[in-house]
Amino acid sequence: MTQTEQSTEPAVRSRPRRWPPGDGIGVFHDVRLAVAEAEHRRGGSLEARLAERYLAALDAAEAGGRTPECRRPLFQYRHHPGVRPVQFALAGLHAHIAHDLALAVVDTCRARDCEPAALEGEFERVGDLLTLLEERIHDELMPDPDLLRITDPLTHLVSSWSLERAREAAWSAARVLCQLRGSPALAEEFRERTDAGAGLVVRFLLTPAADARTPMWLPAQSSGSSTGAISS
Repeated sequence: MTQTEQSTEPAVRSRPRRWPPGDGIGVFHDVRLAVAEAEHRRGGSLEARLAERYLAALDAAEAGGRTPECRRPLFQYRHHPGVRPVQFALAGLHAHIAHDLALAVVDTCRARDCEPAALEGEFERVGDLLTLLEERIHDELMPDPDLLRITDPLTHLVSSWSLERAREAAWSAARVLCQLRGSPALAEEFRERTDAGAGLVVRFLLTPAADARTPMWLPAQSSGSSTGAISS
């Protein structure tokens, strides 16, 4: 295991909460921290580079630098009273997959001088970790189903997103980027378009789903496990 692989996940776990309660950036970070220990036990270069991409985005934002386009809506809406915690968490998860995971695959292929097919096993292990993230989001942040109506906007937003579809898109984007290694300008254009497309999904997930004049839904006390959002 390389020094990068050894140090990345401890770095994630050592990031204390620096955001006030209700801050949209902190909502996803709290969930990310909660599964970092499991990710560290699994080890592996792809997992480490995925965490590196996430930390780099945080560092860029804190330094006032340029952040990936897919994360800009998160910073824009982070204090919006009409956006509920589960929306911030799912939006952060989508950015983590669509941007961080796709580029982590490319980073790992470059470091190992291999094709994405050689990382399929590690990609599946990352998928297991992402499933843990989604389950924790649903269990801890999704309002009790008894409090939601089928017509509630939050029900529509959450059910419209699919972890599996996001993973498939990230894998496809990584494969294309690896194929474009001989055409740097075209690869960068594709990366920017992919980032922009992810930003559209993030912005959709952050559509205000609560009346700004009333308190946001409280997280459910106990709502059972959810395996994935349904996409129609």
